[in-house]
Amino acid sequence: MNIKLEQYKIFNEAASTLSFSLAARNLFISQSAVSQAIHALEKELNTQLFIRQSKGVILTKEGALLYQQISHALSLITSAENQIVNQHELTKGELTIGAGDTLSQNYIMPYLVKFNQLYPHVTIKMVNRTSLEIINLLKTGQIEIGFINMPLHDEAITIQECLQVHDIFVSKEKDNKIYNLHELSQESLILLERSSNSRQFVDYHFASHGILLKASIELGSHDLLLDAAKNNLGKACVIKEFSLSDLNNHLIHEIQLSHPIPKRSIGYAYLTRKTLTPASLKFIELIEN
Repeated sequence: MNIKLEQYKIFNEAASTLSFSLAARNLFISQSAVSQAIHALEKELNTQLFIRQSKGVILTKEGALLYQQISHALSLITSAENQIVNQHELTKGELTIGAGDTLSQNYIMPYLVKFNQLYPHVTIKMVNRTSLEIINLLKTGQIEIGFINMPLHDEAITIQECLQVHDIFVSKEKDNKIYNLHELSQESLILLERSSNSRQFVDYHFASHGILLKASIELGSHDLLLDAAKNNLGKACVIKEFSLSDLNNHLIHEIQLSHPIPKRSIGYAYLTRKTLTPASLKFIELIEN
């Protein structure tokens, strides 16, 4: 069969109005174009769809059956088209993101605020997990974008760097001493839990100099590290970029190291072979800009 969707749309309008002239007016085409489309459809289906009368038309039994199904099908197509338009215009949709607590609070939140201002009708779903857990969430389709500590390699995932951070040690009291790594390791240290990627990065730096780093206090969040340092519980390892307010207000002071911890990168990740939703693309646009 060589029936065009446009023929079905014309048939649907004629069947709903029971008038070729009204159908032509509603579709902004000529009445002869309606008649030709219906004739072609009847010829292709080898059946009569309308009975012509002096005042309009009525559906045959076959025409009524076709109208019932075509009306429903066209309604589904229109609904799908509207959903796609809404998503592209972001009048609807969902943004699903995964990130650790520290990144969520100190880096991603301002972008979420901006995104919400621009697209208030898009639902935002945020989950907090470690980098490895975020990769699994991406692969199982539970999130579309994940923020992770780099480097992390997975053939199924595309990762783009979006931020560089510096791990530093801070204390409540100003200390002008320049510590070597061994000297610092002998101090009372406040560190993140050993399972975190950030902690492992710092541990690796010390280990590369032959030093096993041990914590006097282990905590589960960056904010707690800052609070512990400000309460003079020891020297805390924090992210400099996320501690600038306390540093600038002299609530804590950076400790100088003879071998500073190298900078590290944060990246956003997504499934390589999956087409991102318009909401995700707009959020990435905010991040990149």
